Amino acid sequence: MTRDAVLMLEDDAERVERFTAALRRADPTLRLVVWRDARRMCGELADLLPAARLISLDHDLEPDITTPGDPGDGLDVAKWLAERPPVCPVIVHTSNGLRGDAMVGELDLGGWAAHRVYPLGDDWIEADWYRVVRRLVRRAKS
Repeated sequence: MTRDAVLMLEDDAERVERFTAALRRADPTLRLVVWRDARRMCGELADLLPAARLISLDHDLEPDITTPGDPGDGLDVAKWLAERPPVCPVIVHTSNGLRGDAMVGELDLGGWAAHRVYPLGDDWIEADWYRVVRRLVRRAKS
């Protein structure tokens, strides 16, 4: 991958559309790469990390009818990342408080800069997530 990207674990298609629109507002040059399965994401991340400007992780994932089996969760990805050198900030965007804290803890132990965005309200992606993404992307450019 040659273009800078935001790498995301998210299983809700409607949210992905909203994340895509918010990312375009924050930086239209960034591409959004999304996985709905944590194990698949971990298997493909190594090749994509050099282009990562930001990673955003949900925790709770619903199984997909087209891909049976356990999709894992965001903690699986946080643990995988924590075993590697940090390359970019990570946003944890889960409503699961305990598991979100565990994800941030794993990332902190691995030296990754972790940020929490709580999915509160109807416009949390367009307001809260967008604001954090815009700040982190601008910081990375300077």
